[in-house]
Amino acid sequence: MDSRQFYIGGAWVWPDQRHDFEVINPATEAPAGVISLGQKADVDKAVAAARQAFNGWSRSTVAARLAVLENIRTIYQRRAEELSQAMTAEMGSPISFSRSQQTPSGEAHITTTIEALESFAFQQLSPRGGSKVFAEPVGVAALITPWNWPINQIMAKVMPALATGCTCVLKPSEIAPLSALIFAEIIDEAGVPAGVFNLVNGDGQGVGQLLSCHPGVDLVSFTGSTRAGTAISQAAAPTVKRVTLELGGKSPNLLFADADLEQATRWSVGNCFGNTGQTCDAPTRLLVERPVYDQVLAIAADAAATTAVGDPLTVGDHLGPLVSEVQFAKVQTMVKTGLDEGARLIAGGLGRPPGMAEGYFVKPTVFADVHPQMAISREEIFGPVLCITPVDGEADAIDLANDTPYGLAAYIQTADLVRAGRVARQLRAGLISINGGYPDVDAPFGGFKQSGNGRENGGFGFHDFLDLKTVTVG
Repeated sequence: MDSRQFYIGGAWVWPDQRHDFEVINPATEAPAGVISLGQKADVDKAVAAARQAFNGWSRSTVAARLAVLENIRTIYQRRAEELSQAMTAEMGSPISFSRSQQTPSGEAHITTTIEALESFAFQQLSPRGGSKVFAEPVGVAALITPWNWPINQIMAKVMPALATGCTCVLKPSEIAPLSALIFAEIIDEAGVPAGVFNLVNGDGQGVGQLLSCHPGVDLVSFTGSTRAGTAISQAAAPTVKRVTLELGGKSPNLLFADADLEQATRWSVGNCFGNTGQTCDAPTRLLVERPVYDQVLAIAADAAATTAVGDPLTVGDHLGPLVSEVQFAKVQTMVKTGLDEGARLIAGGLGRPPGMAEGYFVKPTVFADVHPQMAISREEIFGPVLCITPVDGEADAIDLANDTPYGLAAYIQTADLVRAGRVARQLRAGLISINGGYPDVDAPFGGFKQSGNGRENGGFGFHDFLDLKTVTVG
């Protein structure tokens, strides 16, 4: 796939200056495609196109925007297999996982956006009835998306931007841009007016930085690491633009002694390892009540040992590779750090799984006896590495769960739903899962503390893209 062009102003255009970048298939370490990395002139063209299109799109009717979103959904459904194949090639998502999770998550965002737009109140009276309050689009939105859930995060940002009347410039991850380019083709076919949606490929230090500080951009919506989110906030500060961030996590999973240990432990391991551990809200810290600690360790070790790792193109339930050589090296470093810190390795470890000589495949790994101050307990690893720590009762579990700079998600495993509710109210996280429950994409998604600000999904995701205007008649 040779995809060096950008989508700007309703047309595919060549970059101002050629700067080729190979997209690597992480299963083979061979190129899967070639893109161009944008420069300042490309960003300026895209922002100018978005600004020019804003007046018309911001004044379009809800009915007109709904029609466009319906077109996008229809074409998305037709091209779903292409999107799945692209994500398998660009970031190593196993094809069955791409088809069942990655691609359907994008369609779900389109559908919930349509549902929210049909009834969203863009104007209302103030509580005492003396003023009219209008919710109006912020303006030009820069959307910077990650590689781990490529199309999901694109849809979580582009859909509310379009629905609220904003225009946008998308910068997908340069590591996994192929699915984004297919989506740009969907946008083009769906009849989205020229300039409403623009795409410029590039890296964070280049296009990401340029968008963040651009005076023609009114809002930056970013998903990625906390470190990068901090840099974006600093770059955006001189122009006082709105910044919304969905950042990292080190999510605790509180497993109480009254839980169904077999089911809860295997669920916990499977969800930590899902997407090869490359999910921001994965339950990576398993906090286990001491009376059942040894039982849980035995089940977790078996669950990890029986977790298959294989070719992403093979149909089936298995893990694929990590996304890149950089990520592979990071996970290996963190596993070695855990060993050096004295954590007890009960599954996995360093190196590739047996029989795998190429690709960024890693062993599903479980550490026991992880002290809360160890680096593997505090830092986001972003790989299939589970850290297990014993706790002495409910209060201790809550204290350790909250002892983190992050606050994206938290998980509770218990047969006592009264306790589950009590614990949930004390956990400092934006998403709480009880006994494997997980919200649909119409519920707000986002975190506390250094996991970011703002919320995505459905109508809740509209608010970040809207400004409020009060009109009062004397």
